[in-house]
Amino acid sequence: MDRPAKTLSLWGALAIACAAAPAQKPSVIPLVPAADWHLVSSEKLAVDAVRGWGGDPAVEQEYGVKAIEHRTYTLESKTADVVMEEGPDASAAYGLLTYYRSEAMQPVRAVDLAASGSNGALMARGRFLARVIFRAGAEIPANHLRALLILLGGERPPADVMAALPAFLPAAGLAPGSEKYLLGPVAAHNVVPSLPPDLIGFSQGAEVQVGTYRTERQAAAEKQATLVAITYPTSEIARERFGLIQKNLRLNQEGASIYGSRKGSFVFLVLNADSKSATKVLDQLNVAEGVSWDQKYPGEKSVALQMLEIIVSNLILTLVLVGFSVVGGIGIVLAKRLARKWFPDSAFGNPEEEGLIVLNLK
Repeated sequence: MDRPAKTLSLWGALAIACAAAPAQKPSVIPLVPAADWHLVSSEKLAVDAVRGWGGDPAVEQEYGVKAIEHRTYTLESKTADVVMEEGPDASAAYGLLTYYRSEAMQPVRAVDLAASGSNGALMARGRFLARVIFRAGAEIPANHLRALLILLGGERPPADVMAALPAFLPAAGLAPGSEKYLLGPVAAHNVVPSLPPDLIGFSQGAEVQVGTYRTERQAAAEKQATLVAITYPTSEIARERFGLIQKNLRLNQEGASIYGSRKGSFVFLVLNADSKSATKVLDQLNVAEGVSWDQKYPGEKSVALQMLEIIVSNLILTLVLVGFSVVGGIGIVLAKRLARKWFPDSAFGNPEEEGLIVLNLK
């Protein structure tokens, strides 16, 4: 007796679900940005032109930028200017990204080494720094910006490029967007004006990383300290430079506001901090030194051309080896003839002794 009632209830539930279905809005989660940006124009410019997009030619030159390319992209009624700056390697492009990124800029979701703000975005890809500049009055949604960045350089750099970048500073207490990677005195003076660039020693191969750390909170105020990590090519240079810094800046002295230490080829300084705060920051730093080989950049050659060069090189090597064999064989023949003429009684000059094994069997 209960089966008809259950069947009726089931059909009633289905009818209610079907009636409610048109009222529900479909939910679609795009996994790949669908914005279709189009390249409208492209032009090569000198480094000085970067001033027009918020750059400093002196800083660009310190990072090795030789030229820039200005591109214009459009999407429906939206227009974006893109400035591509080509540096000597991936670390230079990463350094420019950190230098120009402000603490107000936020990471771009699902795109590595990219940050965006109210006026545009920055992204490091290989040897290139990409600047995306929003035109006045233009509002570009986050998903459209992300699509443009992915069009320019993909979602993330290759693993070997990431491995070539300098090691990141300790994350505990590090203010987001405050990390900088500096390769010259102009950039260093702009970021840490209290540290004289001539003491750092950029002419001796110094590389500098800077970060702001939140060390202590007192009432409504928050104390911050600036960490300066300097890397030198050798421990000897680091020792020399650390001695100059100690002498000129009253390092680690009572009442001073700058503390530091040296570990191998690294010099660590903490600015604008007391002894307790400086120790808290320095204790996070662990040094493990290794040796890596610099790889020559292959240039703009295609993979097919590089493979052709390898094949040609192997053919040349084969011909050289064959040539050595022929010359060696001719040399042996000539040597034997000379030995027969001048030393006929020797084993090398006697024709009867040329056999490897002689069996006098009877």
